[in-house]
Amino acid sequence: MTDVLYPQHPILLVDDERSWLENFAFTLEYSGKINNVLLCQDSREVMDILGRQPISAVVLDLTMPHHDGEELLAQIAADFPQLPVLILSGLNQLETAVRCIKAGAFDYFVKTTEAERLVAGVKRALAQREMQDELERLRERMLHGGLDTPEAFAGIQTRSPKMRTLFSYLEAVTASREPILIRGESGVGKELFARAAHRLACPDGPWVAVNVAGLDDHVFADTLFGHVRGAFTGAEQARSGMVEQAAGGVLFLDEIGDLSLPSQVKLLRLLQEGEYYPLGSDRPRRVQTRLVCATNQDLARRQAEGTFRRDLYYRLCAHQLEIPPLRQRQEDIPCLLEHFLAEAAAALGKSRPTPPAELAVLLSTYAFPGNVRELRAMVYDALSLHGGGILSMAAFKKAMSQSDENPATTGAREEKAGPDGVRVQFFDPLPTLDQVGEILVDEALARAGGNQTIAARLLGISQPALSKRLKKRADH
Repeated sequence: MTDVLYPQHPILLVDDERSWLENFAFTLEYSGKINNVLLCQDSREVMDILGRQPISAVVLDLTMPHHDGEELLAQIAADFPQLPVLILSGLNQLETAVRCIKAGAFDYFVKTTEAERLVAGVKRALAQREMQDELERLRERMLHGGLDTPEAFAGIQTRSPKMRTLFSYLEAVTASREPILIRGESGVGKELFARAAHRLACPDGPWVAVNVAGLDDHVFADTLFGHVRGAFTGAEQARSGMVEQAAGGVLFLDEIGDLSLPSQVKLLRLLQEGEYYPLGSDRPRRVQTRLVCATNQDLARRQAEGTFRRDLYYRLCAHQLEIPPLRQRQEDIPCLLEHFLAEAAAALGKSRPTPPAELAVLLSTYAFPGNVRELRAMVYDALSLHGGGILSMAAFKKAMSQSDENPATTGAREEKAGPDGVRVQFFDPLPTLDQVGEILVDEALARAGGNQTIAARLLGISQPALSKRLKKRADH
């Protein structure tokens, strides 16, 4: 199993008692899954350590030889104002605690306090530091643009500013340990974004993907958590689950919105405690893996309806991004068309054909209810029928016509027409029917790039009928 360090930069524990340092480091790892710690027994070394390497947080004893905690706190607050410092004292002194907080301490604890409170305080400090770092990364990207690791998104073909914004956001949040929720319609490329998150967060770790749709509670638990020998009839050998296989990497749960309520409870425990029980075992196992989930459902609506646990919903939506459907980023159609033509030609053993100039314009008039996946299927179908020369548009027109006749695609067409079901708004005085007809014809021609065949399709009339109307208008 891969030994993953958390946090990315160590926590500095400062105390002149070696035994306390070692015991608290063990407590942090066992109870808090915090295993990246640096121990310092000499207060004179603290500022040198902070100057040499990045530190996530400092846990500082108040009473030490050479430099006491308050003296070091003042220096750290002056030189490293973003670094959270937690003060520990052997005495419960209110005035001292207030003085330390005013001087910039993140929190103040008495050493006799139960370990759970100390660990919880360290976790809060790390969460705040991660949020500050995340906001700083987002600010830098907003100001300067660009990506630090553009190669992570090489598998996503796009020219859309909306998609580029999602790239920057994903790059910023992958440094956090919180789950990532990817939302979007079927076929928009949610798994491609999940794979990009894997390349950004832990490129050397494993990638494990599970589609949880339709899994009952037992199958879900066995798939994710595995089982011990004899857990059930036929379990002759122990088997590791997907969670263990994804240790040190990314576990991608697709269709998370379809997860049953009992299975949601098990997933919540994994997220909250970082532990799980293999089937048939009464001993929990701990694991560190990055969780990325995807869904085409509205989880906020599902949790309001009571079919998705509210606590799980809020754990999953800490970092979320919604991929826009293809109809909302039509500038991607030409580059996707070129990409799929090359891919299909290689897969089918054919030469890449030349697409007609008007093909991209024709596709831009279509709502694509199946999104990028539907466009890819169209290209493969057209290329399988292609014999040579210019690529025919017949297969594309046939697929678009069949979709237009399918009631299931009505929603996509209405969305493209306008919000709230409002297609056209008129003001006084109302135009005449002839004037409205002229407006529709002009709009159709504009959307079709002047191509009368495509414009006629948009208007629901034949190309000769449109030509006749245009000739009549020119004669007048």
